[in-house]
Amino acid sequence: MQEGYQVLLFYKYVTVEKPERTANWLRGLAVRHQLLGRGIVAEEGINATFEGLTENTEKFAKEVLQNTLFADMQIKRSAGMGHGFGKLSVKVRDEIVGTKFSPDEADPRVKTAPRISQQQLKEWYQTNKDFVVVDMRNNYEFASGHFKNAVEPGINASRDLPSALSKLEPLKDKTVLTVCTGGVRCEKMSAYLQSHGFEDVYQLDGGIHSYMEQYPGEDFLGTLYTFDRRLTMDFGGNREVIGVCDFCNAKTERYVNCANDTCHRHFLVCTNCIPLEDMPYCNDTCKVSVQ
Repeated sequence: MQEGYQVLLFYKYVTVEKPERTANWLRGLAVRHQLLGRGIVAEEGINATFEGLTENTEKFAKEVLQNTLFADMQIKRSAGMGHGFGKLSVKVRDEIVGTKFSPDEADPRVKTAPRISQQQLKEWYQTNKDFVVVDMRNNYEFASGHFKNAVEPGINASRDLPSALSKLEPLKDKTVLTVCTGGVRCEKMSAYLQSHGFEDVYQLDGGIHSYMEQYPGEDFLGTLYTFDRRLTMDFGGNREVIGVCDFCNAKTERYVNCANDTCHRHFLVCTNCIPLEDMPYCNDTCKVSVQ
C-alpha cells in the first residue's frame, strides 16, 4: 500500500432540488483536486467514494463541507493505494442506494431507525445485551468479514431485502441492529424493517467502517469488503481470518470475479485452487462454456 493516498467515503440523505447541478458541482471538485472514484446524486441525497493524494482529499473534503446542504455530513477516511479506482464517475440516479423500496416503506429523510454509536455497541457486547446484528450487505461481502454472531439475510443486492423478510421474521420481537459498510444502506434497510413490523430496530452510526476504525480487531471478524480495487481493508488489531475458499474451504481473503462474461460472480478462492496467473472461474460450467 502506497503512502500519501486516502479514500473518502460519505453520504447524506437530504433533499437535493437540482441533482444534475449538484452532480456537476461534485464532479468539478473531484476533477480540480485530481480525485478518482464514484459518486451518485439523487433527489434524496448524495453517496460517494473518492481517492486521491491525502492533501488533495482533505482540500476536497473541506470544500464539500462548505456547502450548507452537506455541512454536517460525516466523511470517513481510510488509507488508499493510489489506484483504487480506474476513473471518475459522478452520475444522477433515482436513488443513492438501489433498493427500489417505495417512499412509504423507506424514506430516511422522513423516518429511519435510531442510531447507536460505536461506543454503545461496544458496551452492548461487553454487557452481553440481548440483541441481534443483521448484516445488510450483499452475501459476498459478508463472506470475508462480519460481526460475531451476525445474521446474514442472504441477499445479492439491497433490492432483495423484501424476499429475505421471511428469514428475518423470527427476529421481530428482538432488539435488532442493522449494519453495513458506511451506514448508507442501513438508513433505508432499517426503515424498511420498521415499516414491516420490526419495532425495536437500530442502526450503527457510521457503519462497520467506523467501528473497525475505533476498535480494530475487536468484535468484527475478518476484513471489510470494499467496492474498489483494494477489495478488503482492516484497521489492524489481532483479527481473525474467517473467509474460506469456495473450492477447498481453506482460509483466504482473496476475492476474484468469475472470468465468464455471463457470470462475473464475486467469490473467495485460495491461490492453491486458482493460481494468480490462471483465469478464475467459479465452477466447471462457467469454465467449459467459454472454451
